[in-house]
Amino acid sequence: MAPTVETVAEVAPSAARDETRAADAGTNEILRRWQRLSGWPGGKLLFSIGVGRMARYTGTIRPRVQELRPGYARIHMHDRAAVRNHLRSVHAIAMMNLAEVTSGLAMLAGMPDDARAIITNLAIEYKKKARGTLEGECSTAPPQSNERREYNLEAVIRDGAGDEVARATARWLVGPR
Repeated sequence: MAPTVETVAEVAPSAARDETRAADAGTNEILRRWQRLSGWPGGKLLFSIGVGRMARYTGTIRPRVQELRPGYARIHMHDRAAVRNHLRSVHAIAMMNLAEVTSGLAMLAGMPDDARAIITNLAIEYKKKARGTLEGECSTAPPQSNERREYNLEAVIRDGAGDEVARATARWLVGPR
């Protein structure tokens, strides 16, 4: 049987219908979509484009999700003119954007269906100029309930040589929908 082809608009979550399907599947909608798409050729790219369409500003860095599971995300950002600064290195805010989406997907992929999260603080320390493809990585223990609580997550950004170029701390407020 041929795989079902979906448009980016169909991949981006759409309100109540998606919440109902996610509850039926036993995982949250973001993780369910990742699991459904990531195994197909081009599926990771399609998922990544969907993330960029859902969060428009995040889409400006063209994040490419490489790995996603509850409490963990690994995301690439390619070096290109649109994310560079006047020093011919990746702009600080592009790296901050990568840190935010990396920590956010790690948090959201493990959250219960009846919870939601919003970032309330984001701080970053830049270690060295960044050039080439960058990789953001975040690992955390995901929330087990929708109890109103803050979580501090750390996202590390490395260059192609594996050198740490930035480290960010993101504070996410989780609460009930």
